[in-house]
Amino acid sequence: MAPTSTPQTPFGRVLTAMVTPFMADGSLDLDGAQRLAAHLVDAGNDGLIVNGTTGESPTTSDAEKSQLVRAVVEAVGDRAHVVAGVGTNDTRHSIELARAAQAAGAHGLLTVTPYYNKPPQEGLYQHFTAIADATELPVMLYDIPGRSGVPITTETMTRLAAHPRIVANKDAKGDLGRASWAIATTGLAWYSGDDMLNLPLLSVGAIGFVSVVGHVVTPELRALVDAHTSGDVAKATEIHQRLLPVFTGMFRTQGVITSKAALAMRGLPGGPLRLPLIGLTEAETEQLRRDLAAGGVQI
Repeated sequence: MAPTSTPQTPFGRVLTAMVTPFMADGSLDLDGAQRLAAHLVDAGNDGLIVNGTTGESPTTSDAEKSQLVRAVVEAVGDRAHVVAGVGTNDTRHSIELARAAQAAGAHGLLTVTPYYNKPPQEGLYQHFTAIADATELPVMLYDIPGRSGVPITTETMTRLAAHPRIVANKDAKGDLGRASWAIATTGLAWYSGDDMLNLPLLSVGAIGFVSVVGHVVTPELRALVDAHTSGDVAKATEIHQRLLPVFTGMFRTQGVITSKAALAMRGLPGGPLRLPLIGLTEAETEQLRRDLAAGGVQI
């Protein structure tokens, strides 16, 4: 049974974009995924994204994706929203992944803007609509033009928001002005997809986060959003400023790489990466350790 949701917070408020743990030989570590998911929910996440970019979705097979959703739902599905990444640059493939995620028990879908082939806005509209039509699950759009090459315009977002199952957006556009207009005009539940902008996006109407740094500072993120929601902006600002070294350190290189390194420091499941991603050097590991310590993370 899925956790309770509301139209205002359809997937909760604090979600970590979870890494996909692998065994030493590079195979899927489903036991590790269940242990990590339970740890993250115990820490304060009320949702998890699986099979997103941070979950190394470009290098996991369709079968592995379904296995991972099923395992995480089994571990935490009665306590947290399990949202499956199904976005690709091939609409038919995304529809297949969406249906497989629903069959595996996912509570929602994350659909990133098609990357590399740079479709026009009407193509984006038809792509996202086709995915939303394919299952009964609620959908979170994912707007990240720095990776996809194409933004979802506010006009397209407003059209998409009319679909009964398109209920949220993960914003990694890095444009507070555009976010302000889109929040005001679409009515979508808005999630920050850029940890450095978590607090600024709350200030213009976001309701929560899809976080990478949640792997190590979920309690602090929960305290930040709770403070802001209760009107204690000064406390939220203090937490935000205390976390600045963590936000900086976790994105000195690709976020999956630093997340798995940080998890290893804490004795939590993560394991190796799949090429083309590679692990941190010794010097980079020490820098990450210093950054985390400066943000109050106990290693």
